[in-house]
Amino acid sequence: MNNDNKAKYAFGMVGLGTMGRNLLLNMADNGFAVTGYDKSEKMLQFFEEEGKKHDLKGFADIEQFVGSLQSPRTIILLVPAGAIVDSVILELQPLLAKGDIIIDSGNSHFTDTSRRYLELKEKGIHFFGMGISGGEEGARFGPSMMPGGDKEAYAVVKDMLEAVSAKVNGDPCVTYIGAGASGHFVKMTHNGIEYAIMQLLAEAYDIMKNGLGYDNNQIQQVFEKWNNGRLKSFLMEITKDVFLVKDDKTDAFLIDVIKDEAKSKGTGKWTSQVAMDVEMPIPTIDAAVTTRNLSKLKNLRVELNEAFGETEKIKADADFIEDLEEAFYFAMANAYAQGMHLLWKASIDFEYGLNMAEIAKIWRGGCIIRAEFLEDIYQAYQKQPDLQHLFSDKNVQAKIKKSLKGTRNVVTSGINAGLGIPCFTAALTYFDTLKTGRMASNLTQAQRDFFGAHTFERIDSEGIFHADWNKNL
Repeated sequence: MNNDNKAKYAFGMVGLGTMGRNLLLNMADNGFAVTGYDKSEKMLQFFEEEGKKHDLKGFADIEQFVGSLQSPRTIILLVPAGAIVDSVILELQPLLAKGDIIIDSGNSHFTDTSRRYLELKEKGIHFFGMGISGGEEGARFGPSMMPGGDKEAYAVVKDMLEAVSAKVNGDPCVTYIGAGASGHFVKMTHNGIEYAIMQLLAEAYDIMKNGLGYDNNQIQQVFEKWNNGRLKSFLMEITKDVFLVKDDKTDAFLIDVIKDEAKSKGTGKWTSQVAMDVEMPIPTIDAAVTTRNLSKLKNLRVELNEAFGETEKIKADADFIEDLEEAFYFAMANAYAQGMHLLWKASIDFEYGLNMAEIAKIWRGGCIIRAEFLEDIYQAYQKQPDLQHLFSDKNVQAKIKKSLKGTRNVVTSGINAGLGIPCFTAALTYFDTLKTGRMASNLTQAQRDFFGAHTFERIDSEGIFHADWNKNL
């Protein structure tokens, strides 16, 4: 490789968009020699302008970029998931040597990460996936990071990742997640939980606005109060601030002029799909994914709204907002519990070897789903590392029991008023079914055996049975 550049950089970034650029600036602030590569001259210009303090320079030529890196070359990818990741890897491969490291920090599907790991392993190149959460601000000042896969490669970047990550009580919000594609699997599940909490906030807003007739100022005050208590979280914090912003064009509140169609990038859908594959119920997350799809049916919703009429107001007493807080706590706990249960199952099925306490620990800061409740989750898995489900923890059980009465009042009130509250409802029905010692699924098995001879098991003896259902009719 012809290259006049002296190898002087410890880390290189492919992709100098908002996330990649800010993460490099974070690394430079922490004393690491870094550079970047991007085909866009505009992105390179932004990078060098924002990196003047550290005299940062980027490359538009990939060969010069790779040649500028110290051995073993460590290259982080922050490009859109999918085919672009594969094309970048193909470009890099001829320029790399055995022992070099590629880290995919985008939102890649975990199955793609598994495939890329095996392909690059054959060529002697280390590869692992690393989920990053925290958005633009997190990347710049301290994200939560979820690296999993090649442990030898992780050891090379461990000190850097700990330095640039968010900190909670002095603890870095990064850890080695586990084997294989575990880093991207955990990030995907994080995003599924994120979907659920965002939808719960939207449903709480809907209850207050359309069920109680609250104005934006009143809604903002409720969210602000909640954020000063046990519901304190990043998503609660930004939600309360949304209701303070005025629209430049109309001087109305900006929230009131935003079209009610939610977009998505797919990670929530992936979480639901994988949960189905491994037979883990995550209905609160599923409901959030489905509701985003429902929101896209705007014309149909308007037509049916005209046909069936408006919702009714909730007949609420003075304690209803306190009940709504209890309901939000309950449903939020369900979203986290379902996500953690999925991780528990994935760790077994995919042999990831996940440390559940460490995952909860690194989610306490930097990431989008950081919240006070994560401390309870962390403590639960610290006490009992093999805990199958969060609701088996005595501390969590006590808090869930206290929130049940308010939750039932909110859900029944919302349903009776005709409000769509899919995540609140899914959380409650999930919980009620999960705590049922003997479900009605014996009838399902009887039906399956009746029409398809699918057999069944008995409660009084071991074995597999089939009945002649028509014999005694």
